[in-house]
Amino acid sequence: MYRAKERGRNALAYFEPAMQEAVAERYALDRELREAVRERSFELYLQSQVNGDGKVIGAEALVRWRHPQRGLVMPARFIPLAEDSGLIVPMGEWVLHEVCLLIARLDAEGRGLRIAVNVSPRQFHQADFVQRIKEILAATGADPTYLTLEITENLLIEHASESVARMTELGALGLRFSIDDFGTGYSSLAYLKRLPVSELKIDKSFVQDIPHDPNDVALVETILSMAHHLHFDVVAEGVENEAQFAFLRQQGCERFQGYYFHRPLEMRAWIEKLPPAG
Repeated sequence: MYRAKERGRNALAYFEPAMQEAVAERYALDRELREAVRERSFELYLQSQVNGDGKVIGAEALVRWRHPQRGLVMPARFIPLAEDSGLIVPMGEWVLHEVCLLIARLDAEGRGLRIAVNVSPRQFHQADFVQRIKEILAATGADPTYLTLEITENLLIEHASESVARMTELGALGLRFSIDDFGTGYSSLAYLKRLPVSELKIDKSFVQDIPHDPNDVALVETILSMAHHLHFDVVAEGVENEAQFAFLRQQGCERFQGYYFHRPLEMRAWIEKLPPAG
């Protein structure tokens, strides 16, 4: 039935044994994910962001699931399921709490760095989202100016007035907002001038073929030019080689993230690799 629905209205789909296996696997994963949320069986990873000189100036927080049998489960495997089931809300709160603890620790050590956290639409639209952010900041002692919330373009379009109000309230605390995967959703330039957005992230799908693909070159140049005129910072993600880095830097991009510089590391390993304070 679900396979038929995926194909559109008035469609037929024949039952296959593989379908039953997929359903059984999904139920098993859902059950195990619920247990993981209760037990907080997750690990915080960070991927550094650097400036044009390669100096670490921040990081993006990522989550991994440490499963007793499956091993280290990557986000692509469990985040969509968490979104569908609503588990993304408690999971997202756990990530925010851990990141704020890290921000407070780094700040106390004299190594204040801006950390970005992805916020799902489902989490953002919770009635108590703003209050929960305030409570987490108060409980951890984190300086909100070091916290960046990454949101999607589609989130801005849905419930636009609500989004503006929440972002404005949090922005007044000093939090920054970044539009993740900019250019891949339902872009609305009208919202950019209304919202307290500080940063755009160029999606890696635009970065991977520069400087050889003229279409991607034109898109990246346009995003960077627009961001410059609107006084937004820009982070180019998915930078994997010298040619991409050189082109982006030449076009005025000042913040970079990707395997060319640093791979994601478990939080303790990431901290150990940071240069000494001062």
